[in-house]
Amino acid sequence: MIIDLLIDSAAQLLTIPNGPQRGGALGELGLVEDGAVAILDGKIVAVGPTSDLRAQFTPRSTLDASRSVVMPGFVDPHTHLVWVGDRANEFEMRLAGATYMQIMNAGGGIMSTVRKTRAASVDQLAEETRPRLRRMLAHGATTVEIKTGYGLDTAAELRLWEAIARLQAEGPWDIVPTFLGAHAVPEEYKDREEAYVDLVVNEMLPAVSNQQSAISNTAYADVFCEEGAFTVEQSRRILERARVLGFGVKIHADEFVGLGGTRMGVELGAASADHVVFTPDEDIAALGKSNTVAVSLPPTPFGLAQKEYTPAKKFLDAGAILAIATDCNPGTGWCESMQFVVALACRYLKLTPAQALAAATVNAAFAIGLADRVGSLEVGKQADVLIIDAPDYRHIGYRFGTNLVKTVIKRGQVVAERE
Repeated sequence: MIIDLLIDSAAQLLTIPNGPQRGGALGELGLVEDGAVAILDGKIVAVGPTSDLRAQFTPRSTLDASRSVVMPGFVDPHTHLVWVGDRANEFEMRLAGATYMQIMNAGGGIMSTVRKTRAASVDQLAEETRPRLRRMLAHGATTVEIKTGYGLDTAAELRLWEAIARLQAEGPWDIVPTFLGAHAVPEEYKDREEAYVDLVVNEMLPAVSNQQSAISNTAYADVFCEEGAFTVEQSRRILERARVLGFGVKIHADEFVGLGGTRMGVELGAASADHVVFTPDEDIAALGKSNTVAVSLPPTPFGLAQKEYTPAKKFLDAGAILAIATDCNPGTGWCESMQFVVALACRYLKLTPAQALAAATVNAAFAIGLADRVGSLEVGKQADVLIIDAPDYRHIGYRFGTNLVKTVIKRGQVVAERE
């Protein structure tokens, strides 16, 4: 059989099958030594030992992965990638002792970025986001979720949505869009929080819903359920309206305080509950009995110099589906490398390298509704493949501060290659 591409001779081929990997099953790598991947029309047609695939297929092109790890492309299931400007000054304020909430109350935080982003055109939004996407791709993220949430009025949120649509059309990446108009209560609605919730429910969500198909058949709505943001009741109202309009739902929960948002998300069938640092035990138990993914964002507590991270062992003991993501944003975690997220997860979530890699691929794909297409190297799935410049997968968590990705293949095509 003639195929388009054979990636062969991998020191280790990681297929990372059987997703989602729940609880104690997290970390199954499906490792094949001297492995190969056969690709035709952008999809995987076979995986296995190099000798077997060479005997079965005649490739038009071959990539030699000797002394390298071959694995699925990373899936980043939580980013805030479309914004304008930076908040380097706030980083300095935090070093001087200011807390996240103190910075917000002083006019910084999310609203600082909102003011700059509202003034930007769709062209500028796409132009400032594109280099971040390219760096993420070069570090191995072939599929990325991107949230709105720095507009916080209808017109600005629609511009953010349009910028995401434009970037998705450009490729080569896959983007899953998420509407996050309920990221914060904007300053013009101070002390009128319910009026802003009305705006999100009655105007923003329907307006974005009308543009949903321009990006993807898979789209989500999210809400920041947290002290100083939206209550559990407000969050429920927003997400219930989103479900009626055809969105999948997600929830930011328990970043600083456990309010019950995670359990509410489970009740609504949320695809994921994200942050989950201070999640109450009863909410963890509910997650463990559900298909809602617990998405941990290690760069955020790292960026804030916090001691508390997602208690991953509790989630795994409960049988939950655990994923990890960058939370790439301008304020608390400007991180464009899923490799660094893996390194953080090994150190602060106490995951093994195998568990962290599964959380960053097959489980992350499940968190954004794409587990049937990406996240593992299995027959019939999209050929999103990384060649890692290391002889053993454990280097990916062991090393940090460098890019180990040598070649990025998206839908069977080489789209990034390190010199």
